[in-house]
Amino acid sequence: MKNVVYYVAISIDGFICGVDGDISGFVGEGSGVSKYMSDLKEFETTIMGKNTYEFGYAYGLKPGQPAYAHMQHYIFSNSLQFDKISDQVHIIANYDLEKIKELKQNSTTDIYLCGGGVFAGWLFENELIDIIKVKINPLILGEGVRLFGESKQGALLQLTETEAYDGGLVFNTYSVNYNKK
Repeated sequence: MKNVVYYVAISIDGFICGVDGDISGFVGEGSGVSKYMSDLKEFETTIMGKNTYEFGYAYGLKPGQPAYAHMQHYIFSNSLQFDKISDQVHIIANYDLEKIKELKQNSTTDIYLCGGGVFAGWLFENELIDIIKVKINPLILGEGVRLFGESKQGALLQLTETEAYDGGLVFNTYSVNYNKK
């Protein structure tokens, strides 16, 4: 069974973006960003919520097209619809636990959880995130979208790797242990 990997940029105070999706203060270039882009090549499957998918529109993503050309996309949404959709994009109505479990069982690589505090919070509450890899950015946002939305779920994490990059960017990788809260 493969892991769901929540690989996400955060501020020091735990926000994945500021108000109105603002990511302007996050490190946008350099060796850490190159490492992240290289790491994404290891995933064949990505999961995300509607808001995360639509966030890509501001960066040139066309509705119904894959955000990552080499990945199958599973977008969890009750309302997202497209006139034309790529065969790499699959809309999953409702937050379907069985679909996540099926993906974990059948995927050939670990699964990239592409952002979304609300969706990540739901996955975390259902104990379906196995690895958390945070790209800690040297800024404090004060408000915005929290790493796990409004989730109150707790878990112990085991730090498995730390990497420092230029611009003050630090990547911490943790395995999640839901049994020891």
